[in-house]
Amino acid sequence: MTLANLDVFPHAVRFIVEERTLIAHKTGEHLLLAGAAMAVALVLALPLGIWLGHRHRGSFVAINVANVGRALPSLALIAIGIAFLGVGFTNVTVALVVLAIPPILTNSYVAVDGVEADVVEAARGMGMTSGQIIRRVELPLALPLIFAGIRTAVVFVIATATIAAVAGGGGLGDIIVNQAGYGLQGVVGAALCVSLLALLADGLLGLVQHLVTPAGLRAQAHAFEPDVVTGQQAGKVAHDPPSRTAPERG
Repeated sequence: MTLANLDVFPHAVRFIVEERTLIAHKTGEHLLLAGAAMAVALVLALPLGIWLGHRHRGSFVAINVANVGRALPSLALIAIGIAFLGVGFTNVTVALVVLAIPPILTNSYVAVDGVEADVVEAARGMGMTSGQIIRRVELPLALPLIFAGIRTAVVFVIATATIAAVAGGGGLGDIIVNQAGYGLQGVVGAALCVSLLALLADGLLGLVQHLVTPAGLRAQAHAFEPDVVTGQQAGKVAHDPPSRTAPERG
């Protein structure tokens, strides 16, 4: 039985090649949906997390919003949203935004809040304003952990966007839920494409993270950094280096 099922993978690859126009179209819809959700989530969660971290207040808000967002089933949100937004792109986008906000908000808060107080005080003593401290001191040191949250959110959103098919949102999920029309090879082929998209997105963001991270922190940044809910290793990136970088700013 298991050996027989292995035949589906060559058929799935052939489906991707033969139906490349369909795959390309559905991939475009999938990326549009995921991109819209991530854009909204970044606009809402990133500034709030950075501001709360800079103020060293609001840990209750950041952590509990993250926990609530992670606990809410996306399918349930879509079902509720149908009553208010109907079926389609907007309904699914709202559900994906709720899914994306927790790791971005939590990681940005913890990353900025965890910057050494001595470094911030040194910058304030040099006459920097709060905005300058955020831009020139806290954000550079917090970038590795912030990017870890963004990468986590991107993978979550790309993978979960397949459920858009149940509410008319389009994407590769249209193929995955329609085994009667596309066969098992179509379902597996579309699933492989979703997995590849998630891996590529994470890899590209990892490259961007490496490029924007200050050189002094790159040696301690890891290729795959956990977000603050699933691991603590990434948090050290924002915490360890300040004592060595502070004198350079003088």
